[in-house]
Amino acid sequence: MSSTQVRTSAQKYGVQKLSGKGLKTGQLGLLAVVVIGMSTIAPAYVLTSTLGPTVQSIGVHLPAIFIVGFIPMFLVALGYRELNADTPDSGTTFTWVTKAFGPYLGWIGGWGLLAANIIVLSNLAGVAVDFFYLFLAQLTGQEAIADLAGIRWLNILTCLVFVAAAVWVSCRGVKTTKAVQYALVGLQVGVLGWFVIAAFSRINQGAASAVEFSWEWFNPFGIDSFSAFAVGLSLSIFAFWGWDVCLTVSEETHNGKRTAGLAAAVTAVVVLGIYLVGAIATVMFAGVGTDGVGLNNPDISENVFSALAAPVMGPFAILLSLAVLSSCAASLQSTFVSPARSLLAMGYYKALPDRFATVHPTFRSPVFATIVAGLISAGFYSLMRIISDNVLNDTIMALGLMICFYYGLTALACVWYFRHSAFSSARNLLFRFVAPLLGGLGLIVVFLQTAIDSWDPAFGSGSEVFGVGLVFVIGVGIIALGIVVMLLVRRTHPAFFRGETLRRDTPALEVAE
Repeated sequence: MSSTQVRTSAQKYGVQKLSGKGLKTGQLGLLAVVVIGMSTIAPAYVLTSTLGPTVQSIGVHLPAIFIVGFIPMFLVALGYRELNADTPDSGTTFTWVTKAFGPYLGWIGGWGLLAANIIVLSNLAGVAVDFFYLFLAQLTGQEAIADLAGIRWLNILTCLVFVAAAVWVSCRGVKTTKAVQYALVGLQVGVLGWFVIAAFSRINQGAASAVEFSWEWFNPFGIDSFSAFAVGLSLSIFAFWGWDVCLTVSEETHNGKRTAGLAAAVTAVVVLGIYLVGAIATVMFAGVGTDGVGLNNPDISENVFSALAAPVMGPFAILLSLAVLSSCAASLQSTFVSPARSLLAMGYYKALPDRFATVHPTFRSPVFATIVAGLISAGFYSLMRIISDNVLNDTIMALGLMICFYYGLTALACVWYFRHSAFSSARNLLFRFVAPLLGGLGLIVVFLQTAIDSWDPAFGSGSEVFGVGLVFVIGVGIIALGIVVMLLVRRTHPAFFRGETLRRDTPALEVAE
């Protein structure tokens, strides 16, 4: 039977069309990928967890720092789109950096992506726990229930339950993920819109904490120092992180070469609009004072919406708690998509044990890789909750380091990989050279500045390990740990490191569209 007859027969009888790694293709369209991208970024969760730390660093210049943070991320996204159009692969950073710079940098790039996802998964679970008990307190009218989140053992136990639920949904494949995300993303975006409208209404009614809008908030040069700017930018970059999941599911997307890259760009632009409107409304209503609902109040900096919900939305405050909870739940679940498929790719190309390359025969999902990612993230959260009194703030700042590292490396990989074609046309010059080069260098600069500053424990919560700031230990320490793990893996899987399973400057996997 010819290959054409096989394809025709498969279509006639509904046989699954699979990529080389065993993932089912054509399951997602543009809207579904954008929704998954937005759910991974989790706008409601990001706003509640970063507005406080960011204001403490750069004051009222939130709109400026969001725009400045968006620019390198968007430039990097253009480079990702070019790489995806050339080689759509679930390994993304791991695969593309290997093809550009070789197996060692490729493996470390993949490690950086995995580490960033593990860190954010633990952070998402932590915020979900806080808002879960806050939601129960508001629902029952028993304020004491909200304090249960402060009981360490109960906090960790609840976190483990959330992670287990997210792993279960993720193991059932992207089709189940898509159905869950439509509901959760729709809820959080709708309630955020309600919050913004209510905040502006309260401002017009003369809220005691309200401040007047100023165009100076859009001026990045008004920030006091470059160190403060770097801290704010690192947090802003974290706020946009997650759009690359759109590329991770390219093998499972209809016309993945085009759709995945377009979805990443659309996701970033939509989220920027949400952040600008949300930040302006919040600053105008709450102000930047150190008492009450002021955004410089350290007592509310980890979750500002928990303090703003009642003053802004009155009897409907419970909806904001539900929105943040749904945002965390959505992102917690969809974020597992990226590390699971990165582990799948690393197993497929023999950079990890073969078990990671297995796909469930029914769900067409990397179940083993998903479970491993869940176990590691749950363990990391438990450890961080024991070590640090301000685990959410420290992990967010450390996450900024990891994001800058692997996004910057991938952008520079784009420049090098397309070096022979970059100057062949004006389009290629812009998208394959200028945009990823500027975006990549910008992120590397932020990484270096943040790494230097985070050596001081005062950079984060004040937690330290032998006098070194916990943010530095988490961010840079994890990269160093990756080098050690890579050298150990090389001893058992030498073929990948000899360039035999994924070669430089050559097409990787031909993905069915």
